[in-house]
Amino acid sequence: MPIEQVDIWFQDEMRIGQRGTQTRLWARKGTRPRVVRQQQSESAYIFGAVCPQRDVAVGLVLPFANTQTMALHLEAISQAVPPGRHALLILDQAGWHTTLKLPQLPNLSLLTLPAASPELNPAEQVWQQLRDRSLANRCYDSYEQIVDACCDAWNKFTQIPGAIRSLCSRSWACLTPTLTKT
Repeated sequence: MPIEQVDIWFQDEMRIGQRGTQTRLWARKGTRPRVVRQQQSESAYIFGAVCPQRDVAVGLVLPFANTQTMALHLEAISQAVPPGRHALLILDQAGWHTTLKLPQLPNLSLLTLPAASPELNPAEQVWQQLRDRSLANRCYDSYEQIVDACCDAWNKFTQIPGAIRSLCSRSWACLTPTLTKT
């Protein structure tokens, strides 16, 4: 496959649940607003993949993070790759990312990042955006509410034109050589 037909994608997953993330709040100076934190433990996972070059994303909200759910996500990413193109999917070394039990898809190749290097995966910034704008400091009554909140947050973010390209582009993640004047 010619390098011009290869797109770089970044993949990761995030757990959202009743024991959610607490973040800073805007409040009047001198006040300390209360933030509720639930003790229940229902949760869901957002599996997300972004292609900054094409400004597209694929996301699934699933009940678990394991080999079977990862396989579902790989299938969804594969379906989003245009005919005649290939996706190089960059991801971390979670056990369900590195198992040989994952399906081998003809238009998708996996490349793992070095261990303990989340700063190299732009999907981490997507999760921070979703937490900051939609998912932190919330309580959920049911699993269905968690799924709805995850879907709403993902769809809201991915529908902003240029958001993926702006947040997830990295100069080192480019397959086409750039000419520099010396």
